[in-house]
Amino acid sequence: MGIAVGLLALGGASLGCATPASRARDDLELRKARAHFELGVDHLHGGRTALALRELMAGEVLDPKNARIHHALAEAFLRLGKLADAELHLNRVLEIHDKYHDARLMLSSIYIHQERFEEAIFQTTLLLDDPTFPGPWRALATQGWAYYRLNRRAEARRDLETGRDYNPKYWPVLLNLGILEQEEGHQVEAIENFAAVLALDPRPSANAEANYRLAEIYVSTGQRKQAIDHLVTAVAKAPTDPWGKKSEEYLKLLR
Repeated sequence: MGIAVGLLALGGASLGCATPASRARDDLELRKARAHFELGVDHLHGGRTALALRELMAGEVLDPKNARIHHALAEAFLRLGKLADAELHLNRVLEIHDKYHDARLMLSSIYIHQERFEEAIFQTTLLLDDPTFPGPWRALATQGWAYYRLNRRAEARRDLETGRDYNPKYWPVLLNLGILEQEEGHQVEAIENFAAVLALDPRPSANAEANYRLAEIYVSTGQRKQAIDHLVTAVAKAPTDPWGKKSEEYLKLLR
């Protein structure tokens, strides 16, 4: 996916003509960039974000128009909570390759975190209007949440239910739909969605959130034991996560 930048020869009739030496130099730089990229991705997969950044930035210097390098850099910055830097690299990806779906989806998620909901919807709309985009339920989960945060409940429900119809095993759309049902007072439907999330064994933070929200519902219906069980599970699943800590505080109130 990287695009080589030809070096201009300096002087005379050779201006603008790539020589064998310059082509060989370009090829060598691209190979080095690929090596830095692959090592950087390996560090990312291993949770070594600082090392990943070092390798990926070295690769970017050698191949600045490589969309995959910029996407990996965005992921690394996102893990460090540096949303502005991640956004910068994602926009660079889309300048290079506007059909890079994962980059556009990640950008929409960053806009959600920054509470730039209209901008998030603009990005997800582009994805959903693209027939080549695989997994539309991913964009629908994000778009539905953006509408929910804008208090446009009918549109949120439309997108989240459509996302669930596409893929009933995609836990983010089920979690978001459960939150919508809970806030609208549909306790049975909320419980069903949160239970479905837990059955899919999502990441610890989502697991803790689903358990916490189930506890809230059970407290509201006078089912104290069930509520305590879910809070205990939330703390066990994600003790250092905000939802785990929130569950621990809730437990102190119930015991």
